[in-house]
Amino acid sequence: MTTSIRNITIIAHVDHGKTTLIDNLMKQSGSFRENEVVDERLMDSGELEKERGITILAKPASINWKDSRINIIDTPGHRDFAAEVERVLSMADGALLLIDSAEGVMPQTKFVLAKALKQGLKPIVVINKLDKADQRADEVLNETFDLFVSLDANEEQLDFPVIYASGRSGWASNEIDGPRENLNPLLDLVIDHVRPAEFDKTKPFAMLSTLLYADSFLGRSLVGRISQGTAKANQQIKAINLDGKKVDEGRLTKIFRYEGTKKVPIEVGEAGDIVVIAGLEKANVADTICDTEVDTPIQATPIDPPTMSIKITVNSSPLAGTEGKKLTSTQIRERLVQESQNNVGISFSENENKDSFEISGRGELMLEILLTQMRREGFEMTVSPPRVLFQKNENGEKLEPIEEITMDLDEEFSSKVIDSMNKRKGKLIDLKDTGKNKKRLIFHAPTRGLMGYTSRFLTLTKGTGVINRIFHSYGKFEGDMEGRRNGALISMEQGKAVAFAIYNLQARGEMFVTHNDPVYSGMIVGLSPKPGDMIINVMKGKKLTNMRTQGTDENVVLTPVRKMSIAEQLSMLNSDEALEITPNSCRLRKAVLDPHERKKLSKLSEAS
Repeated sequence: MTTSIRNITIIAHVDHGKTTLIDNLMKQSGSFRENEVVDERLMDSGELEKERGITILAKPASINWKDSRINIIDTPGHRDFAAEVERVLSMADGALLLIDSAEGVMPQTKFVLAKALKQGLKPIVVINKLDKADQRADEVLNETFDLFVSLDANEEQLDFPVIYASGRSGWASNEIDGPRENLNPLLDLVIDHVRPAEFDKTKPFAMLSTLLYADSFLGRSLVGRISQGTAKANQQIKAINLDGKKVDEGRLTKIFRYEGTKKVPIEVGEAGDIVVIAGLEKANVADTICDTEVDTPIQATPIDPPTMSIKITVNSSPLAGTEGKKLTSTQIRERLVQESQNNVGISFSENENKDSFEISGRGELMLEILLTQMRREGFEMTVSPPRVLFQKNENGEKLEPIEEITMDLDEEFSSKVIDSMNKRKGKLIDLKDTGKNKKRLIFHAPTRGLMGYTSRFLTLTKGTGVINRIFHSYGKFEGDMEGRRNGALISMEQGKAVAFAIYNLQARGEMFVTHNDPVYSGMIVGLSPKPGDMIINVMKGKKLTNMRTQGTDENVVLTPVRKMSIAEQLSMLNSDEALEITPNSCRLRKAVLDPHERKKLSKLSEAS
């Protein structure tokens, strides 16, 4: 075994180049054979991660450098997956804070750095993407120092080393204009700056479980850093929760260590190393896995509470079962329970009949990723509109989640964006001129008003703006928020939509269906520009007669249907509506499909 171990985590805002930098670190440190085919963004191994170009799950890897082993943990950059970052920081001795040399300090940088400083980590600042034409490394360094000061960093943390790099080009240098050869200066700096934590190898084995993977061969695999003692294959172990109560007991069947991104079986794992163990069936994230003698749990970082929830029930539409394989509430329940066990950022609750399930998370993207994964697995379900989770302070006042929104946009669009944020009860906190006719706007706004706002923002800025959101705090309830102004266009009957009918209805509003799409009574097939719902017939064909007419019929030209993400569709829903999600389709619908029942309910609600 190598003599010294350094555990480091790479933290950064989304898309600042963490995963690309790890690719090149591994290639240059000899983790792969010369002729080995290596994927781009190797650490983003999940299907959705590769598609969207974002890291969703934290993943460890390991490289050997000189006489040390460096365990690197790649963390998600998006605020909705903050729970992953919070857990992973407890495994690290040091952190690389990666900052884009053009974009500078962004909301997620601020959030993750605050967590790292609180853990007592001393970050190394890496100013990345120095090969960009619009890089402004000196200004970004000043911004970073100001950020450290504003987050109450201590003197040791303020004395951070800085290195300049281009993860994509594979070089790092101690000076802006220094030699640009390879990433060796960065690896040397990690060895010099990050001190390996001191652990007692004589005490009985104990480790905090921080990540959990389901393995088809080994069953539950728990990842963590060994805090004391040594772990040997076949030894008796147990799992205790944060209260010290035993939750599981068994034999340590397998121990793995990371070599590159591959798991390599080992006989003995020693204190300070990040290992994967198998053998326990019930142990979970935040449990202490330890020798049978140990009774004191290792303290875990508390995870910030969720801010948003959705209700999931079985698909009750007339088209249920036509696309998916997993339709029952039992199957949906099992999947959601499994997700809440593996993903600490999500909490699960159910009603008494166990046929309606509430899932709470940190934001729209986290919930959208879960729903997307489930539909790919063959699930069909009905999802309610997202609901913000309120809190109360000591005086009994209602509090709601407030987010900090950072927007980079062209100057010409700033007045439109400020106006749209005012309507959503947003308060402008800062307005900076970033040069080249660009502005950076920072708002504080309630989460309630921001559901689905990203697509609206891109429309206002003609696709050129960049928006970033992060949870800021729970603040004073801002009062009633204006909902969707547009009424729904609701299908009258069940069948297939007809081009002739859609063509004649296009003037009434925006249509969501096109020729031959299946529709049913109570399904929302479009949006009217005016308030108030309207029931329409999208199946009305042209009446054919045996009379000839002079000339030919005009070609029916339909406006293309707008493709919307699950998050956009959820944000459009009113309280009496729902979203039907199946493997191939997402359909907006009324929660109650029968029009007479809907009328009765609306009269009852008006009377009450």
